[in-house]
Amino acid sequence: MAAISNLSAQLMARPFPCALALGAISACGFQPLALWPISLLAVAGLIELTLRAPTWQRAASAGWAFGLGHFILGLNWIATAFTYQSNMPHWLGWIGVTLLSLFLAIYPAMATAGAWLFMHRLARSGPAATPLFGLAFAPFWIISEWLRSWVFTGFAWNPLGIVLLGPFDSPGLAFITQWIGTYGLSGVAILLAWAIHGFIADCIARRAGVARSVRFVIAGAVVTALVHVPLRPDPDGRGLRFTLVQPDIRQEVLDDPAQFETHFIKTAQLTLPREPGMRRIVLWPESGIPDYLRDGYPQYLYRQMTYAADPAIARERIGRVIGPGSLLLTGAVDVVIKDGEDIAARNSITAIDSRGRILAGYAKAHLVPFGEYLALRPILEPLGASRFVSGSLDFWPGLGPRTYDFGPWGKAGMQICYEIVFSGHVVDPSNRPDYIFNPSNDGWFGSWGPPQHLAQARLRAIEEGLPVLRATTTGISALIDADGVVRQHIPRHMAGRIDATIPRAHAPTPFARFGNALPLALAALLLLLTPVAIRLTKR
Repeated sequence: MAAISNLSAQLMARPFPCALALGAISACGFQPLALWPISLLAVAGLIELTLRAPTWQRAASAGWAFGLGHFILGLNWIATAFTYQSNMPHWLGWIGVTLLSLFLAIYPAMATAGAWLFMHRLARSGPAATPLFGLAFAPFWIISEWLRSWVFTGFAWNPLGIVLLGPFDSPGLAFITQWIGTYGLSGVAILLAWAIHGFIADCIARRAGVARSVRFVIAGAVVTALVHVPLRPDPDGRGLRFTLVQPDIRQEVLDDPAQFETHFIKTAQLTLPREPGMRRIVLWPESGIPDYLRDGYPQYLYRQMTYAADPAIARERIGRVIGPGSLLLTGAVDVVIKDGEDIAARNSITAIDSRGRILAGYAKAHLVPFGEYLALRPILEPLGASRFVSGSLDFWPGLGPRTYDFGPWGKAGMQICYEIVFSGHVVDPSNRPDYIFNPSNDGWFGSWGPPQHLAQARLRAIEEGLPVLRATTTGISALIDADGVVRQHIPRHMAGRIDATIPRAHAPTPFARFGNALPLALAALLLLLTPVAIRLTKR
């Protein structure tokens, strides 16, 4: 114990590099590594650094350094995306990741500084508040993640609580997001790290008694929940059948016009019905169709099409591929026309029946900065900056979550790619769907991005109590039930299809009814309980 105590003291004497390293270690709890115990240990280290900080500025510095290491490692897949475009040097990717992380690290800094100030004001009359620091740190972390999800359009990737999500066959502790949401789950992760911190501190100081025992019981209960949570069986689903296609079209060739027809044939062969006339939904990924499918565009756009310079012929061919009784939901690109010229594009989902008729279209609402539009274009474009997605037109956003009633094919909610990461903003609450369709192209994002994206989709399924059907170009495609369990999946870099029935949706969860008011209410409750707990401790 003495050796551990000395090592701890030496590390804490260098708070900035120590916090930076702890932040990087904490990111190892995210997919694909999923080393959640060391994430919690790293956060426990951040708690120790914050407690030792002599001023709130030093506490903020510890939080900022922790966030910097946390985001640089966790978001390394963004650097990979730079290798799939030719307009900017590839090494710029790591500069981009670092600059983004420098900004995102502000949010952990806000949490540590806020908790430090709050607890030190309460502890003016004595040291009783220090052992209860986690009660204040958790709500400030909840608030900081909620702010990160919407300030400057938001970047909600990898909330801390996602490390508590279980393996494919179990939601783990994340099952509680149906009551407290993803940001509330992050608060629980902080409380667990606080319990671990207290247990380690007691061991080093050789303290025993009720406090140590309670922390140990809390940690043990949470670990047990992570290992196994009973699931509600759903063997039969809704009886609504679907075919989900992953064509494994690599990002290197996805936008090559010379290969568009080859891509279509590959996707079509994976789609053909196995039973003539079978009623089913066919699900193709984002970028599933390179052709323009709507009428009324300038003729020069149609000349770029793969099969014929006629959208009606392209739609009819798709109808023949899916066959009678089928409805296709596919990623596509629509164009905004003004005065006979194309001025913008929309990243869309298009619904097409077996007769080649367009039944509905959904436009992505939450666009990716620098991916689908160039932020600050008048300033950055002259400097050589460009967006990742090929083409010169910026994408325009749609209207937000929508539910489309397709009659015998059910009510579909739609979320394209990145949209699925925004907790509380994936479903139209006034028109609840039977399932969420989430087409995506994760071929940009190396080996870290796709499993992290899938984990986010699982959290949305648990929060909303809805199954999620996720079709991607290169993987990971998956059938996720309303408990967040992955019932079937197609691994990365494998062409395949999933034929199954859509699992049942649950009744609307508390989170589906009240959204992010629930984690914010949890944060408020913890802040109100902290001074009460301090008074009880003093007695």
